[in-house]
Amino acid sequence: MKKDNVVQEKSYAFAVRIVRLYQHLTAEKKEFVLSKQVLRSGTSIGANVEEAIGGQSRADFISKLAISYKEARETSYWLRLLKDTDYLTETEFVSIYADAEELCRIIGAIQKSAKGS
Repeated sequence: MKKDNVVQEKSYAFAVRIVRLYQHLTAEKKEFVLSKQVLRSGTSIGANVEEAIGGQSRADFISKLAISYKEARETSYWLRLLKDTDYLTETEFVSIYADAEELCRIIGAIQKSAKGS
C-alpha cells in the first residue's frame, strides 16, 4: 500500500478497528445485529475509497467518494447507537467515533476539491 495517501491509510486502519470491534461485540457482548451493521458500513468506507482511487473517470471517482462519505456517516450513527444502548463504554466509543468523524471530514474535503467547489 502506498504511504502517501492519507484517506487510503486512515480508512484501512479504521476498517481494522471496526473488525476488531465486531469481534469484541459478538464474543464479549453477544450482540449480533448492530455489530453486523457497523461492520458492514465501517469496512465499506475503505473499500469505496479504494474503488474511487481506481475510478475510470472523474465522475466515477466522485461517485465512489460520495458512497464512502455516506458509509462513514452511517458508521457514526451505528457507533452512537451502540454507545447509547450500553454496548460500548464511553471510553471505547470516544476514540473510534473520533476516527469516523475524521474520515467524514477528510472525505468531504476531497469531494469538495474534486467537484471544484
